[in-house]
Order: sequence, then structure tokens, then C-alpha cells
Amino acid sequence: MKILRDFDLKPLNTFGISAKARFFVEIRAEAEFKELSSLPEFKENEKLFLGSGSNVLFTKDFSGIVVLNKLTGVEVLHEDNENTLVRAMSGEVWHDLVCFAVERGLWGIENLSLIPGTVGAAPMQNIGAYGAELKNTLESVEAYNVKTGEKRIFARDECGLGYRDSIFKNELKDKYFITAITLRLSKIPKKNLEYKILKNYLTEKNIINPNLKEISEAVCSIRRSKLPDPKVIGNAGSFFKNVFVNEEKQQELLKQYPDMPFFKEGGVVKIPAGWLIEKCGWKGKRVGNTGVHERQALVVVNHGGATGAEIKSLAERIIASVHTKFDLILTPEVNLI
Repeated sequence: MKILRDFDLKPLNTFGISAKARFFVEIRAEAEFKELSSLPEFKENEKLFLGSGSNVLFTKDFSGIVVLNKLTGVEVLHEDNENTLVRAMSGEVWHDLVCFAVERGLWGIENLSLIPGTVGAAPMQNIGAYGAELKNTLESVEAYNVKTGEKRIFARDECGLGYRDSIFKNELKDKYFITAITLRLSKIPKKNLEYKILKNYLTEKNIINPNLKEISEAVCSIRRSKLPDPKVIGNAGSFFKNVFVNEEKQQELLKQYPDMPFFKEGGVVKIPAGWLIEKCGWKGKRVGNTGVHERQALVVVNHGGATGAEIKSLAERIIASVHTKFDLILTPEVNLI
């Protein structure tokens, strides 16, 4: 383990933004984190834990220490006739974990195929897609207290999981370093095919009774058709969260916009942020070196050479226009640093 100075973070974020970290270190074993936590460069500076950099926007240089998570490994902890407990280290690529499950016939995370990022980001964001969320399979989260270096295991109910949210983004933000998660996956088929886009895709492909692999491949195909590859054009996937409103606000909006898509979840209504942004005329629009993707209005892109501040400025303009037109507030899903 070696601490570096003035480290260029451009290769480590999918927006491809140039920003320097005052201190930088890679962690490849839990023991290294315990060692790091006692060093002055770590104890005396602001900390940023980085995985794949797929959900972060650097708007300036980082004056503290960036810790790149390289903890890897996946193992089966326990299994019975119905379920399997799978433990994955937080530096593993999330989609690799999905493939691990699919190859072994384990159900529960196939709808989360191809979500960018590492395993450690999954409980922080409570990642979700196509009608599924991590909270449906999460058993526990292992993490180290940043100040004391002590390890704690959080049961699922202690994680405060909500829509793209968790205790690790709120009360415990920057206070714990997640090292591993355990998932409870099912050996018994539990198909989640209610999400309209996924259901329509399978119907169009004449896949009437899809197996686990076919569902995962369908999700991958849909994601590839909608979301640009960061290796081709800088982006962090969905930049904004969808918007939740009460039914009174929904009815008010439907009077003006009868074509507005919405999804009812419990006592609230979810409105796709991409639709709101598109209605404001942003889809495919370019502003300098920044822009909104032509196929998916949720995706803000770096056409090359943009700064993080320029991308943030564009996001602020989008938020303002949606508020003006719909009286709704968009919230970034991407972490602004």
C-alpha cells in the first residue's frame, strides 16, 4: 500500500473529468484499511471512497484522500433447499456478481444486470432497475468505522434503504467504509416481469416463459439500447432520480399533460425524470462540450473536454427548467464532489 500525491482521477471516473486528489491510495485487503486508518494522511483529511467512479462528478480537485476500493472475491456462505447466501467484496464489479448468480441458477438480482458500479455502491444507492431493488435480496453489509477502525455488520433493516437511498448516504455518510455485502438469493424461480419495458421486450422476442439467463440478457439488451457506453462518451448513467408526487399533484399534471407516464408505488406516484427533461426540450441538446444524450434524456454527457463545473451548470439549468414548467424538483442521483 502506497499513498500517492496529486493523483489524476480522470481514468477513474466515467465522466472522464480531470481532477486531482491531494492524496490517493488503493486498498486490496481489509487489513490494509486498518493500517491506513491509523495514518495521518487518512486521519487528518477529508475522505472519498471510490469504486468504479460511475456515479460521481468531480467539480473541482479533491483536497483530501481518495481511497480506491480494490477488495475482490465472491463466496457462497450457506445454502439450503430454497436459498443461498452469497458474500461479495465491495470492490467487485456489480455485473460480475449478477453473472455469478445467473450462472448458478440463483434468482433475485437478474433484473439488476449491467448496472454500472461496484458491489460497495449497491447498498449505498439501494440500486434498482426494472421493478427490482437491492433491498429485496440484501442480507447484511460489512463496514469499518472510519474513525475507530472497528468493524460492524449492518443487518438489512439497519441500512435505512429507500429509493436510491440508504443510511450510508445520510446519517452515516463518510463515516463507514463498506467492505462486503451478503445477499440471500433464491434457488426457486421468482420471476419479476411486471415492468412494462421488460415485459414488452420479452413479448416482442416471443420469449413466453423466460429462464434466468434470458431475463438477464433481456435487461442487458434494453440497457445497452438506451444508455451510452462511458468508454465512447463520458457519462454516469442516469444523472437524476425519478420524481415522487402525491395523487393530487399527479391529477393536476395529467390535466395539462394527459400523455404523462407514471407508476403508482404505495401511496405515491413516480414520474419518470427522463420524460420531464424531454418535455423541457433537453433531449439531444448540446451546450458547449456538455449535453443531454440523444436516446435517453436522463443521461448528461461529456462530449469531450468538459469540466465538472460545466456539467454541474448544465444539470442546474435542467433542474431550473423542470421546476419552471412542472413545479417539480429534480434531484441528482450522481454524487457531486
